[in-house]
This record gives sequence, structure tokens and C-alpha cells, in this order.
Amino acid sequence: MGFMATEQSDEDLVPTFIPPLIAILTASEQERGAPLTEDEVVEIRDNAVAMMMPRSMGDAMAASRGYADLDPENVWAEWQLRRTEVDGTDT
Repeated sequence: MGFMATEQSDEDLVPTFIPPLIAILTASEQERGAPLTEDEVVEIRDNAVAMMMPRSMGDAMAASRGYADLDPENVWAEWQLRRTEVDGTDT
């Protein structure tokens, strides 16, 4: 017909944020000049651009940039842990 059949993959599709959530949150916090609230972090996540892609492709992207992104399902807790690594502060 008008399209080619593709091989079905059993690999999970995962949301991959472009740019990574951690980069977006870091820039937002630096612009604000103060820590983001949980509501702000969740709102940024909810409005960020993400593509669904096979987990292996998302893992390859993370490896190429040298760090893993935040888990969108656990974004607030992971942001609290990782933000001090990004800016070097202990708040």
C-alpha cells in the first residue's frame, strides 16, 4: 500500500526531554535567582518538550551528553538531590 511495514519492537517507549529537564530547571532557577518551588518544577516538567523514544535511544542520548536526566515521575525529589550537584550549594 502507501507505507512500509516496520518491525514491531518490544522495547519500552520513554519520554525523553529535549533539552533535558535538568538543564531546563537549572536555567530557570538561575534566571529566577532563587530555588524553584515544587509547583514550579512540576509545571516546568509538564510544559517541557518531550519525545517518546525507545529506552535504548534515550540511554544513548544520556551517555552522549555525559549525564542522565531526571525521572519525570520523581522530578521533585531528584531535582532536590541533583540541583546541589549542578550549582554546588547545599540548600
